Amino acid sequence: MEKQYIKKDLVADWESLQRIFIRPEDDASRETLIKYMEQILFGLHDFLNKNVGVTEAISLKALTDLYKETVISPHPEKKLADVISDIIQGIAPRAVNVASPYFVGHMTAAIPFFMVHLKAIVAALNQNVIKLETSKVLSVLEKQVLAKIHRLIYKNSEIFYHTHVQSTDTTLGSFTTGGTTANLTALWVARNLLLKPFDRFQGVEAQGMAEALKAYSLDKAVILASPRGHFSLKKAGGILGIGHKNVIPVDVDAHHRVDVLKLNRRIVDLKKNGKIGIMAVVGIAGATETGIVDPLDAIADVCEDHGLHFHVDAAWGGPVMLSERYAFKLKGIERGDSVTIDGHKQFFMPMTCGMVYFRDPLAMDAIAYHANYVNREGSVDLGIKTLEGSREANSLILDSSLKIMGTRGYGLMVDHGIETAQGFSRAIHARELFEMVTEPELNILTYRILPPKIKEQILSASPGEKEKLEDRVNQLNIKVQREQREAGKSFVSRTRIRQGTKDTEGQVVLRAVIMNPMTDMDILNEVLDEQEEIAKKILQSPEPF
Repeated sequence: MEKQYIKKDLVADWESLQRIFIRPEDDASRETLIKYMEQILFGLHDFLNKNVGVTEAISLKALTDLYKETVISPHPEKKLADVISDIIQGIAPRAVNVASPYFVGHMTAAIPFFMVHLKAIVAALNQNVIKLETSKVLSVLEKQVLAKIHRLIYKNSEIFYHTHVQSTDTTLGSFTTGGTTANLTALWVARNLLLKPFDRFQGVEAQGMAEALKAYSLDKAVILASPRGHFSLKKAGGILGIGHKNVIPVDVDAHHRVDVLKLNRRIVDLKKNGKIGIMAVVGIAGATETGIVDPLDAIADVCEDHGLHFHVDAAWGGPVMLSERYAFKLKGIERGDSVTIDGHKQFFMPMTCGMVYFRDPLAMDAIAYHANYVNREGSVDLGIKTLEGSREANSLILDSSLKIMGTRGYGLMVDHGIETAQGFSRAIHARELFEMVTEPELNILTYRILPPKIKEQILSASPGEKEKLEDRVNQLNIKVQREQREAGKSFVSRTRIRQGTKDTEGQVVLRAVIMNPMTDMDILNEVLDEQEEIAKKILQSPEPF
C-alpha cells in the first residue's frame, strides 16, 4: 500500500523552497539551530561527551529495523528545528563518541574544536578545486600548502620551492579524499612510469595492461610491500590491473619491520626471471595495525641500487616529522619517490583528507587528463592531475590549522601520543595477566590477555596442544574485547598479528591507538582494570570460552 502523506503546513512549492533555501523557516528553527550549534562551536568535547555514544540496550538488528523506510516524501516532512532535534536526540546517542579519551581503539579520534568552524566555512564557500574557475584563490592556496608539506618531507632548497610553489608546469603533490586514494595515486604514477610510452607504444594509460605487458615483454607487474601494509595497497593492485595477488608481501624481522636482506633477495630473484616488472616497493611509516616504521633509509638504498620506485605510506606517521623529539624515527622518508600522508589522522582534521607528494615535480604528468569543458589543455586547473574530480578546499583547513597550532603545537600532540603509549606499555608489562605483542614505536601498540597458567602450558606443550591453547587465548581476547565494547565505557580494537608471510592465522591481539591529547595514564589504567575484571569473570565461569 502506498504511503500516505498528510501535511497541513509543509508544502513543497516555489515560494517555500526559495524561503528555506536562503534562511531558516521560522524563529523556532533559528533558535534550535543556535542552541545546538553554539554548544558544538564553543563546547565541542563537552557536547560530544554529553550527547554522543551513550550505550543503549539495542541490538544492531533492532537498530536496522528502525531504518527500513525507503519512500521519499513528495512534500517536506519536518521543519529544520525538528530535523536538528531528531539528529541530536535520535542519531547522536547511537553514534560513536570518537572524541572520548577512553576511545583508544582506532585512528579516528577527537578533533580540535576550531576544526568545526573551519569545516563550516569551507562548506559555506563550497569551492571546487577541480578547476580555477570554481575556486580561484583556493587553487592557488592549495599549491602553497602542498609546497609547505613537500618542504617538510624533502627539505629542498629555497630556490626549488620558489620555482615550483606556483608553477603552472610542475606539480609537487595533490590533496585527495584519504590515504587509500593517495596510495592509489602514487602507485598509478609508478605504474605509468614503469610502462611508459616508447616507439609506437603509447603507454599503459592509453593502451591498457595487456598491450603494455606485451610491449615490454613481461608476464606481469608486481608491487613489493610489508605484510603490515594497508589493505589499500591490494585495492590499488586490483584497480590498476596488476591483480591484488601481485601485491607481494616481503618477510619481516622479529620487530615486524621489512627484512631488507630478504627484500633485496626477492628483487634479485624477480629480476632473474626477466618477465616480471616491479612497479614499486612500499615502505610503511606507521603501520595501521602496529604503528611500526619500516627501515626507510635501507629500503631506499635497495630501491636506488635496482632503479625502482620507492613509495612511503606515511598516512599515519607522516606528522611525526613535526616532532622535535621523534622526527628521527622517519629518517629516510625524504628519499621516497612518493609519500602519502593523511590529514584526518595525526593532523587532526575532520573527515576526509589525504595527500600524496612526489619528489620529482614532473612525476604527476604521467596521469594528466584533459577535457574541453573542464581542465582544458594549457590551463592551470588542479584537476588535470588528480584521481578525484570535484573536491572541497581541504587545503584551507590544513593551512589554517598550521597557523593556529604551529609545527611545535602539532609536535607536542605527537610527543604526547608516543610517550603515553610508552607509559601504557610499561603498565601492561607490570600486570601478569597481559603480554605485550608489539611495542610502541610510535603511538600504536598491541597486547593480549594471556593468563599465567595458560602461558606455562604453552611453553611445554606439543605443537598440536599449543595450537589448541593459542586458540583458547584468541577466543578469550575476542570475548573480552567484545564485552568491553558493548559495556560502552571504553574501547580498544582487536586484530590478528601474523608472525610472517606464511602464518595464515596469527594471534588475536588488543590494539590501542593513543591519539587523543586528553587520554592519560589514569584513563589507560582504568581500561586495563576493566579488561582484567572481564577476563577474570570469563576465566571463573563454568562455561568454556
